[in-house]
Amino acid sequence: MSQDVWAGIDAGKIAHHCVVINDAGDKLLSRRVSNDETDLLKLVGEVAALADGGRVLWAADLNAGGAALLIALLVEHEQELIYIPGRTVHHASAAYRGDGKTDAKDAAVIADQARMRRDLHPLRHRDATVAALRMLCARRTDLACDRTRAINRLRAQLLEYFPALERAFNYAHRRAALILLTRFHTPAVIRKAGPEKISAWLRKQGAYRPDLIAVKAVEAAASQYTTVPGEETGAMIVERIARQLIALDTELDDIEKDITEKFREHAYAPAIESMPGFGPLLGADFLAAINGDIANYETPDRLAAIAGLAPVPHDSGRITGNLKRPRRYDRRMLRASYLAAYNSIKTSAESRAFYDRKRVAGKHHSQAVLALARRRLNVLWAIIRDETVYEPIELKAA
Repeated sequence: MSQDVWAGIDAGKIAHHCVVINDAGDKLLSRRVSNDETDLLKLVGEVAALADGGRVLWAADLNAGGAALLIALLVEHEQELIYIPGRTVHHASAAYRGDGKTDAKDAAVIADQARMRRDLHPLRHRDATVAALRMLCARRTDLACDRTRAINRLRAQLLEYFPALERAFNYAHRRAALILLTRFHTPAVIRKAGPEKISAWLRKQGAYRPDLIAVKAVEAAASQYTTVPGEETGAMIVERIARQLIALDTELDDIEKDITEKFREHAYAPAIESMPGFGPLLGADFLAAINGDIANYETPDRLAAIAGLAPVPHDSGRITGNLKRPRRYDRRMLRASYLAAYNSIKTSAESRAFYDRKRVAGKHHSQAVLALARRRLNVLWAIIRDETVYEPIELKAA
């Protein structure tokens, strides 16, 4: 006999736990399944047999990572699939009997929430471009974090034995200074080489303004004649970190080119790039955050709520009208929207005028930028929906 069934998946790296229930909440199946194509296809067949022609609705608590293969298989076999965030599952679990936490219980909660709730959105499959952008943007973030850590470690190591050279350059923005450290990294070595030799060597390495770098390095070396214990080991570590940073910079340049090329393959790219403040990198972050489809958000208000740009009520008793920032929102989308709005203040007269009005109204800088980001989200949602591009409005002179 046909029946509607709900299949909850507590996803993991090695295996998932699946619980299937019917419309009365009765458990029809509960078992662990390996994160393997053969086993997952077998599970899909078992659940379809339980429904016997009825509706099958799948629900998972992950939309990427370990659940990627499962999601791809379900989409390929035209199965309905919704996403329930792990945080939602965690809070919902408190309403069910028992304080214990197991994969089986989590899967049962996911299935039951899918059965009862009507506000959960279907999980749409990413196209190849968006999937690639998500990976590339994640890799770029990792590299940027690695670079920041390496620069901090480099400065800390230089401070141990050569503080004058540590404060001589901004190593985060001076590639030539990093090139210098791959060969000249102690006071004695720099004094012995002299500015002419250092400058000539830097020029051969393609360093920018080698003469200035050489002079500043020699000035730093001239201020320290004391050999600090551990200098030789510290210099060796500094050289290795400098080479690592140069390699990271090269990889970052390459991956940013890849992101730009991949981003411009997407249909939304012209609309997003036409908005002041959005370049290919922030545009790619935004595109990955919306999963490459504006249809996921019925209105710009919904998009703003997901981005954390729409305040939520915080009323109690006779106190009404209070608003606060939501606790659950997509931080990547908020970051992209905020940075694009901040950039647009410098390049767009409209954005600058809106920002200034908010500042005059008493908002501090961050509040004014957030308000601008919220307004711009309406415009971006509309031009993507209408398949057009942003056209600036000519402001009238005051």
